Amino acid sequence: MLGVTDLPTYLAGLVLIILLPGPNSLYVLSVAARRGVRTGYKAAAGVFTGDAVLMLLAALGAGALLKASPLVFTVVKVLGAGYLVWLAVGMMRGAWALWRTRAERADAVEEAPAGAGEHERPYRRALLISLLNPKAILFLMSFFVQFVDPSYAYPALSFLLLGGLLQTGSFLYLTTLIFGGTRLSDAFRRRKRLSAGATSAAGVLFLGFAAKLATG
Repeated sequence: MLGVTDLPTYLAGLVLIILLPGPNSLYVLSVAARRGVRTGYKAAAGVFTGDAVLMLLAALGAGALLKASPLVFTVVKVLGAGYLVWLAVGMMRGAWALWRTRAERADAVEEAPAGAGEHERPYRRALLISLLNPKAILFLMSFFVQFVDPSYAYPALSFLLLGGLLQTGSFLYLTTLIFGGTRLSDAFRRRKRLSAGATSAAGVLFLGFAAKLATG
């Protein structure tokens, strides 16, 4: 469909990617818990905008490489696989650290960018949090490229579909965070074992993605 291959696998990976707590989601959760639903959606809009910009950059770069020489495309696939392995190892190390300590640590939400005053400007702050993450572009390229058929004539449409699914899932997740507010904040703080298990599962999945990307 529109040059997208193995859509069920992509959707499975998408669920884990979205559910893993990151700086963007934690900031939206923090804003919603402190200042309410409306302000939480302002922060979420900043996340959507930043992610859209990064996905556009990834699509333009990867789309050009799909039309380049097979050697260049193979090099990018190998580099992408190596990055995914590095990311998976980092996830597993973090999960192991969580599992070993299990002790109550400082609230992750409180470690998100502060600024609870009237002039916090949540949209701009969330946008900057998204854009000031250069590894996101490499991640999007290495992840998305696995599900795009190189022979498809319009790879931009493939990336548009994949990006649209990612944004839809992100919107649903952030909406849950916004309405969950303080209760979800407490859950993130308390359930270290659950967080470690989810991170480990994502790490294993990324290792599989790396193997597929390197050998496909």
